[in-house]
Amino acid sequence: MTPGQVVELVQQIEVKDLSTAAHTWRVVLYTRAVFEELGSSGAEITALTQGAALHDIGKLDIPDHILQKPAKLTDDEFEIIKIHPVSGYARLLQMGVEDDAVLDLVRYHHERWDGKGYPFGLAGEDIPSAARFFAVIDSFDAMTSVRPYRKEVGAEAGDRAIAQLEQGAGSQYDPECVEMFTHLYRSGELDYILHHFNDTVPLPSFGVNEVERLRAEIKGE
Repeated sequence: MTPGQVVELVQQIEVKDLSTAAHTWRVVLYTRAVFEELGSSGAEITALTQGAALHDIGKLDIPDHILQKPAKLTDDEFEIIKIHPVSGYARLLQMGVEDDAVLDLVRYHHERWDGKGYPFGLAGEDIPSAARFFAVIDSFDAMTSVRPYRKEVGAEAGDRAIAQLEQGAGSQYDPECVEMFTHLYRSGELDYILHHFNDTVPLPSFGVNEVERLRAEIKGE
C-alpha cells in the first residue's frame, strides 16, 4: 500500500469510529519504537507501522449504532464488535495486501496471552509476535488517552498504565513484550510521543523529519 492509501483509510476509520488521528499516529510511533529497539529491518518496520495504522480497519464493517453506542454494549452487540479483526483481515486481502506482518497484526491484535482474547482464542506463542507487542501498545495508548471519565495524560497517566501492564503480564499480555515496552517507557524513548501527540494538544505535522525533530527536542539533542 502507498502512504496515501494508508492515510485515506485511516481517515475513514476515524470518521466511522469517532476516534482521533492522534490515537492512530501514537500507536504507529510506539510500534516503530518497539521494533527499532528489536533491530527489525526498515522494510519490516514499514509493514508493521502500516499494520498499526490500520489495526481497526475492520470497524468499517460494524454498524454505526453499535460502534458509536454511548451506553454499555449488550452481549450480542459485543459479539459483533469481536468480528472486526477478521473483517479487517478480509478487507486487506481484498485490497491485495500479502504481507503477513500487516495481516497478522490486524487479525490477531485482540488475542490474549492466556487465551481469553478474540476472535480465535489463541494463547502464548501461538499468537504472532507482532500482534503480541501491539496488544501492549494498543492497551497502553488506551490507558493514556483522554476519555470522558479520565482527563490525565503524560507522565502520571503513563506511570499508571505501565503498572497496569505489569499487573497483566503473564495473563493478558506476553511478559517479554511488557518488559520491552516498559524499558522503552522508563528510558524516556517514548516521552516525545506522550508530550507532542497527546489528546490535549494540536496534532503536529506527521512528516518523518518533523517527528525526528520532536524526538530530538524532548531528548535534549
